[in-house]
Amino acid sequence: MKASDFIASFLSKKGIESVFELSGGMITHILDSLNQTTDIKIITMHHEQAAAFAAEGYARITGLPGVALATSGPGATNLLTGIGSCFFDSTPAVFITGQVNTHEQKGERDIRQLGFQETDIVAMARPITKACFLVNDPEELEEVFEKAFALAIEGRPGPVLIDIPMNVQRAQIEVRENFIHDNKSIVISEDTLKALIKDIKNAKRPLILAGRGIKAANTQSAFDQFVQKTQIPVTTTLLGLDTISYDDDLRIGFIGSYGNRWANIAFGECDLLIVLGSRLDIRQTGADTKFIENRKIYHIDCESGEINNRVTGCVGIVANLTDFFPQFEKASQSAEFYLPVDWLNHVNELRAEWPDINELTPDGINPNKFMHALSKGSAENKVYLADVGSHQMWSAQSLELSKGQHFLTSGGMGAMGFSLPAGIGACIALNNQPVVVIIGDGCMQINIQELQTIVRNNLKVKIVVLNNRTLGMIRQFQDSYFESRYQSTYWGYSAPDFAKVAMAYGIDAITIESSEDISSAVSWLWADENKDKPQLVQVMVDPHTNTYPKIAFGKPITEMEPFAKPIEMEGT
Repeated sequence: MKASDFIASFLSKKGIESVFELSGGMITHILDSLNQTTDIKIITMHHEQAAAFAAEGYARITGLPGVALATSGPGATNLLTGIGSCFFDSTPAVFITGQVNTHEQKGERDIRQLGFQETDIVAMARPITKACFLVNDPEELEEVFEKAFALAIEGRPGPVLIDIPMNVQRAQIEVRENFIHDNKSIVISEDTLKALIKDIKNAKRPLILAGRGIKAANTQSAFDQFVQKTQIPVTTTLLGLDTISYDDDLRIGFIGSYGNRWANIAFGECDLLIVLGSRLDIRQTGADTKFIENRKIYHIDCESGEINNRVTGCVGIVANLTDFFPQFEKASQSAEFYLPVDWLNHVNELRAEWPDINELTPDGINPNKFMHALSKGSAENKVYLADVGSHQMWSAQSLELSKGQHFLTSGGMGAMGFSLPAGIGACIALNNQPVVVIIGDGCMQINIQELQTIVRNNLKVKIVVLNNRTLGMIRQFQDSYFESRYQSTYWGYSAPDFAKVAMAYGIDAITIESSEDISSAVSWLWADENKDKPQLVQVMVDPHTNTYPKIAFGKPITEMEPFAKPIEMEGT
């Protein structure tokens, strides 16, 4: 069969229902085969970076590898930010790039380029993928695609790139379909599990830190059972925000650089910490990790290199969560665990003392109060997507996620421009059920062209632009360290009226400027006449509204601005 027909058939057999791309000459064979031989939806974006983010959004919802395609040269290089985002946030994806014909490749010649748009995307992408393949032999295609999909999903998920010359795409190949991939389970030491069970029973102030690994391993149900059985209160990382519902009595809150103040204090006071699928990076723990290490920590992660990396002294359990949860369940069948009532009451007292809505006293709209109101009025929403910046942290601090709602954002890469295209991917993965994109004015201008993709596909994407007319998080950084010199954040920066821009694309839009308008704006988003179409609400926020609380850099996680002051300039 024709190689491009095989690729299309392979994707269909793997359950891929939608792919994301921006057309170019070197992928025309594959696009034609997808169109002519499968029912796969081809979602044409307006930038390859956006196609990559859309594939990431699709993957995080479905658990299947997201698929994005791009042509050679600039098309392929434009994918790189999205590839990196998938790599750092453990998202399975397969990126397919077209390449010039094999006879047009420079090979070992001492020249920069032979074929037009020839670019060594494999060398560029290798550091931010699980594997990269240049397929110059058509007969290798089947094996490469089987390996790519298996690699993308197994272990710690991530992206794989396949670069395919145009003449390979149109070659005739023989399909064998006899590849078997065996994922071996890891057996955890019985002694380690017994010690964990004993330590949970003896702990007075236990905590779970729930990270992205729970969703990445598709173990949400097993995690729910683990929490219900052990009765341990749960804190979450930014990417683990949707692992426990807002109204769960065992939910403590969001920890980290901009975490809920009471949750960070609890994190600092716990006597047992169980880390599930989190890297314990600097954004979660702060720069000073010494105080964290004076307690018993069990760190469960599928990559040994992440354990005892920044936070040392942990009891490491190198295992997939798909292995850990059932083995813990079996080992603890006869064990009885009890709710740490005094500890939970103490944390709730901290929560009452330091409510998130009182951290800021801005002129005009309080973003934290807005997030609570948005949540209460958005029961029909399936996914919240936050971009990167101040609005991302206000969202994480104050959104009230219900059971089954997703929260997606760019964590490790921290890529501005993520949420709008990722929202497209998530919405399509959910067969056009509604999603809410929360985005700042700076981020909105990076992939604003994808408003046309939303309109063309009539997607139920509800967009909330928090417009503070500045790059707020960096502006706050400049207040702390540069005597309020606002170069390139407030000075030399501007934003348009996004309501007018949205209407130019054919999307209904409104703007609110006062707290009194919040309720009516949220109601407008979900009114019967509006719920089945895209809309945009522009929320005007005072430019000098800060993001608090914030860990005072160089100090422990329990010491947060504005009451504590950093002792050194932030390095990350």
